[in-house]
Amino acid sequence: METKNRIRELRESTGMNRKEFCEAFQIPYRTVTDWELGNRHAPEYVIRLLAYYIQTENIRKEEANGQ
Repeated sequence: METKNRIRELRESTGMNRKEFCEAFQIPYRTVTDWELGNRHAPEYVIRLLAYYIQTENIRKEEANGQ
């Protein structure tokens, strides 16, 4: 799977839009946008860390907003 699709899939698995995802993981909005559009490629270790964190912490939109 392409990097851009993997990033989008991870973000969508959390139920967050791009802005919320960026705020929750403290990644610049432009960076995630470029990753998802395929203008830049996220390093493999970043994708693995995001996937691991989302899975182990069961990150969802409600939790990221502190609700």
